[in-house]
Amino acid sequence: MSAAEAGGVFRRARGRTLDAFPSEKEREWKGPFYFIQGADPQFGLMKAWSTGNCDSGGDEWGQEIRLTEQAVQAVNKLKPRPRFFVLCGDLIHAMPGTPWRKEQTTDLQRVLARVDSDIPLVLVSGNHDLGNAPTPETVAEFQQTWGDDYFSFWVGGVLCLVLNSQFWYDASRCPALKQAQDQWLDQQLSVAGQRECQHAIVFQHIPLFLQSIDEDDDYFNLTKSVRREVADKLVRAGVTAVFSGHYHRNAGGTYQNLDMVVSSAIGCQLGQDTHGLRVVVVTAEKIVHRYYSLDELSEKGIEDDLMGLMKEK
Repeated sequence: MSAAEAGGVFRRARGRTLDAFPSEKEREWKGPFYFIQGADPQFGLMKAWSTGNCDSGGDEWGQEIRLTEQAVQAVNKLKPRPRFFVLCGDLIHAMPGTPWRKEQTTDLQRVLARVDSDIPLVLVSGNHDLGNAPTPETVAEFQQTWGDDYFSFWVGGVLCLVLNSQFWYDASRCPALKQAQDQWLDQQLSVAGQRECQHAIVFQHIPLFLQSIDEDDDYFNLTKSVRREVADKLVRAGVTAVFSGHYHRNAGGTYQNLDMVVSSAIGCQLGQDTHGLRVVVVTAEKIVHRYYSLDELSEKGIEDDLMGLMKEK
């Protein structure tokens, strides 16, 4: 699938927004809704992890294809339809400039093209999509293939911010791009800070933290100084939840009024969780979420208590 063809299927983010949601129609709160969050389909990691060669392994990804197909089928079966389906990064395993990247991308695009056209896809960049230390070239490649690396959109009165967390991990090779996102984010948060939205939600790949704002630095979180600065900025603006992946396990915690939600992977599991997706229900007062295995969601759908929240006025 060419980039142009992918753009037609995915309605990629352009101009720092997602035209699947016209802002003039979506700024007003119209009642509860839900969306689906997934993370880390990461085509190729299961083989690479099993062989202990995560840097240059990953020459097979049949398992990830089947799991992502199951995820797409489960989402397509849901009634009523989710407002959107967000994938929080590491779409594929092959880093920029390494073997299998083109083939993994083509196969993932083919699977994602089967998402129902009434369910917009929201695609978030991860470290494997951009490189651990992104460059202007790797960011441009992501933008051409998948869409903008950071953007915002409104849905049902809720402001959604999609961020490029690699800029907070290592922007040494692209400092101007990090500065541009920081300035853009400040502008977006000023809207949230004026309480012009029912909720403000962030999507990014790397969690701010896994359990606690004061935990030690780790490969799977942002450094203490960065996470505190970003978290304080989000809290001041009234952001109530950050959804992420990267950890390949479920985790999370709270910081003041901010819920840090870490979802396990569609693809390779590094802990005891199952391949799965998270159902997120947004009501006027709160955001409620629950992780489902792909089998559970496929066979049983969303449980009655969550469905009941969407009937509240």
